[in-house]
Amino acid sequence: MSYRTAIIGGGAAGFFSAIELKSVMPDMYVKIFERGRKVLSKVEISGGGRCNCTNSFAEVKSLSQVYPRGDKLLKRLFKIFGPRDVFEWFESHGVPLVTQDDNCVFPQAQDSHVIIDCFMREAETRGVRIEVSHKVRGIERVTKVGDFHGGSDAFLIDGEEFDFVIMTTGGMSDGASSFFRDMLGESIIDPIPSLFTFSINDARLHHLMGLVVENVLTSVPGTKFKSEGPLLITHWGVSGPAILRLSSYAARYLSERDYRAGLSVNWTGERNTENVRDYLSSVISENRSKMLSSYRPYNIQQRLWDYLLLKLGKRCRWDELGNKDVNRLTELLTNDIYQIDGKGTFKEEFVTCGGVALDAVNPNTMECKSVSGLFFAGEVLDIDGVTGGFNFQAAWTTAYVCAHGVLGKVNKGQ
Repeated sequence: MSYRTAIIGGGAAGFFSAIELKSVMPDMYVKIFERGRKVLSKVEISGGGRCNCTNSFAEVKSLSQVYPRGDKLLKRLFKIFGPRDVFEWFESHGVPLVTQDDNCVFPQAQDSHVIIDCFMREAETRGVRIEVSHKVRGIERVTKVGDFHGGSDAFLIDGEEFDFVIMTTGGMSDGASSFFRDMLGESIIDPIPSLFTFSINDARLHHLMGLVVENVLTSVPGTKFKSEGPLLITHWGVSGPAILRLSSYAARYLSERDYRAGLSVNWTGERNTENVRDYLSSVISENRSKMLSSYRPYNIQQRLWDYLLLKLGKRCRWDELGNKDVNRLTELLTNDIYQIDGKGTFKEEFVTCGGVALDAVNPNTMECKSVSGLFFAGEVLDIDGVTGGFNFQAAWTTAYVCAHGVLGKVNKGQ
């Protein structure tokens, strides 16, 4: 009989590992177990239905910029199968890709279904078995019976025996299964949300909903967590890349505080406060007789400027501002403080940090150190990235390494 591999989870990492397994070991029996009624559901909705499948990494100086957790491991694994390899893989499998100005990579068709169709086609052609609406009830280690290869132990999954198991169950948002707890114990890091928007209880701010402010600097006061980029004002608070990245960096910190913390917003994008103060001095010199509301520094949108002036509490001409007023305005523009009052979700996508601790797996194969034949790929690991295709890249990379980790054990006859 051929080797048998079970893949638990029919998402991005699950399908990629299954297809790669069958490409290098065509005779292997590979079966995907998916608890939901459909597979690849997260691929379908990601990127607004277009699937931001990776990133060019052209502006990433350090992986820690885009992977708050897992950057050191991925730096190692990208040498095996990195972003360029992913780009070439999809194009060689009939999915042309395009790189946007922001370095996000999408299918040329701008439709996630071309990736889903590719995966389904490859899985069917290669003979991958797929079982949906199947919640795995348990995984046991048993002595192999019959003509099975490699060692004396097998995995028994709902009555079926397998030589290898690849866990690709995603972010474990409903908590780790009893199997993970029983087998790995303290190697499970409690999963928590990693990409979310901030709720802010400020009705006047909510009236600005829909406003996008480019090049904003955000931070959590009293910490080293900071981010930059566009910020979107919503009817519940703030969102956009600057906020989502900050939520990812500060995920554990905010969770421990029940998502109650301060938020600093620098509306100017200027890091040097003295430069802002000097700029305001020049604005005063050149616009003495103008009302504050009629001249917008840094081309701030009128609605936002009116809101900030309400917070400043001044209705006067520019030349009527005293030194203390200029200091207050500088502070308002560069360190506008809000109180985070809970979190929201990022569209329909859900990313978590936590899961299987990285020191519990072999960094070259993604095999569990304590359970031979058990592998992990994708978000089930304590790896997560910011928005921009980085989480999918981690899924493809770890799935590829898993498949070749299984191949390595087969070649050794284990």
